[in-house]
Amino acid sequence: MEEKLKKRYSMKEREEFKRLILDKLEKAKKDLSMLKESFSNDQNNGTDDTYPTFKAFEEGSKTLSKEQNYQILEHLQKSINSLNSALVRVENKDYGICRITKKLIPKGRLMAVPYTTLSIEGKKIVEKNNSKF
Repeated sequence: MEEKLKKRYSMKEREEFKRLILDKLEKAKKDLSMLKESFSNDQNNGTDDTYPTFKAFEEGSKTLSKEQNYQILEHLQKSINSLNSALVRVENKDYGICRITKKLIPKGRLMAVPYTTLSIEGKKIVEKNNSKF
C-alpha cells in the first residue's frame, strides 16, 4: 500500500536498485563474453577419422547448438540494453514508474525484473490492447 502512495522511490532505494542492476549487468556481460568466445573458438572435436554417420549427427548437433547459442546471445544483448536503460532511469529519478499507469511499480517486481517499465496492471493493459489486433 505504501508504494502506491509514493510518487517515486527514495535516493536510498534507487541506490539499492542501481547495485542490483549493476550486478546483473556485470553477469550478463560475462555470459555474453563467454558465449561470443565459444562462437569464435569453433573447435574440431576430432571426428575426422570416425564413421560418416556419427560425423553427420555431430554436425547436426553443432548446427542446433549454434542456433540455440545465437538465440541466447540475442537475449543477453537485449537484457544488457534493457539494464543500461534501467540505469539511465535510476539516474533520471523516474526508475520504477510504470510507463502506462504512471504508478509506482512494486519493489518486489523490480527486484525480480529490475529493467521492467511496466507494473502488472500496466502489463495487463498492454496485453489486452495487443490481443485486439
